Amino acid sequence: MIRLLHNKLVAGEITAVDLAKQYLKIIKEKDGEILAYLTVLEEQMLKEASFVDEQLKRGETIDLLAGIPGAIKDNILIEGIRTTSASKILDNYIAPYDATVIAKLKSVHVSVLGKTNMDEFALGSSTENSAYQITKNPHDLTRVPGGTSGGSAAAVAAGEAVWALGSDTGGSIRQPASFCGVVGLKPTYGRVSRYGLMAGASSLDQIGPIGQTVEDVAIVLSRIAGHDPHDATTADSGHEKKYEDYLGGDVRGKKIGIPKEYFSSDLDPRIRALCDTAIKHFTALGVEIIEISLPHSSYALPTYYIIQPCEVSSNFARYDGIRYGLSINDEKDSAEQTSTLLETYLDTRRHGFGPEVKRRIMLGTYSLSAGYYDAYYLKAQKVRALLKQDFEKAFEQVDFIFSPTAPEPAFKIGDKSADPIKMYLGDIYTITANLTGVPAISFPIGTVTEEGKELPIGGQLQGKWFDEETLLCMADAFEKEYKKSK
Repeated sequence: MIRLLHNKLVAGEITAVDLAKQYLKIIKEKDGEILAYLTVLEEQMLKEASFVDEQLKRGETIDLLAGIPGAIKDNILIEGIRTTSASKILDNYIAPYDATVIAKLKSVHVSVLGKTNMDEFALGSSTENSAYQITKNPHDLTRVPGGTSGGSAAAVAAGEAVWALGSDTGGSIRQPASFCGVVGLKPTYGRVSRYGLMAGASSLDQIGPIGQTVEDVAIVLSRIAGHDPHDATTADSGHEKKYEDYLGGDVRGKKIGIPKEYFSSDLDPRIRALCDTAIKHFTALGVEIIEISLPHSSYALPTYYIIQPCEVSSNFARYDGIRYGLSINDEKDSAEQTSTLLETYLDTRRHGFGPEVKRRIMLGTYSLSAGYYDAYYLKAQKVRALLKQDFEKAFEQVDFIFSPTAPEPAFKIGDKSADPIKMYLGDIYTITANLTGVPAISFPIGTVTEEGKELPIGGQLQGKWFDEETLLCMADAFEKEYKKSK
């Protein structure tokens, strides 16, 4: 899609301003129902598009992504733009600088349509935890788009953006991509700078692209990846690569591992059948399929839900009513019965944070408290090391690991709101990539029918650390084979 629009821009069949206006019109027509956007940047969008048109008039070469309308998750900073992370505690927060990914995108003159909705501070799996609105799934407006990058995935699926950026701490790009029938990539930890991404769980967070095709995702990744002196966790590894140039290669002889632990009798038979069909497509491409074992898989979910809340509770201490956003000291229902600084902390956090944020802070604070640190957090870190060893051993045998992205299609709005454990179980196939740091991509493998609606299902490939080019090449080959078979 990105390349097609780029070719039209270069050929003079459309202008960047016309393209921008076309997408702004779609947002006005559709977003009243979908509710994908929190902020639309019409003036800024048209200004950037005009600049691209001027470049073309001067006969200058423009980047593949220049003038192509995209959307940004609302936990990524754009200088001078309101950035809330979908939380009331940051309702009035204006970003003072650009995130590194935004600075990189601005350098190639992308057109940003706006900031997209999300679960508050990227905590959730459905985008129902936003303090502002519940985004709807474009395939069925009674269902969630997934989370936490639900606004970004819904915007792309609804045609309200060509591409989008999300963030992925436990599957927050891949699960909504699966629910909305688009492609989403979580890069290797350290491939993309997180400077200017509001920190949630710092050892797990990663920014990544969502698009309509694998090529779109590859094009966006090429523009945001690379070492950043502002983020000490970024690696100086392959930042000069154009990932789209690796697509279309021969995948014959590659090996895909099928973890027996991921395909138990508990898996929804409809999703199992789609995965079996996907495996046949891989086989048709000349790929060897091998059953493997990831013996510590059953510990991944509890490990994640100890480490992630611990890091959240530590990072969120910064939202104290003094340094950022909301500040309240109403002296009502006062714990201290005074107007002290402590009362400001308590009132601001009580009124500013939503229920899921408070739940994770309490879980994390408990696990990190004296007497429990060794029993929970330290033990979870040891299990995390075992999970990484599982992957290292698996990648001695195979090049990729395949599974469903989620154990279910998009569920109804409100179905899991009252049961956090039920909601957390939906992350079972995605969280291990964050715990181990490997790259993982979700792409459509079919649909299931519920109540007369065709609901998308995603397949997930996990690859070796810093081997996104091979991972994207395999996903691209599958995508072409899958489309050919339809």
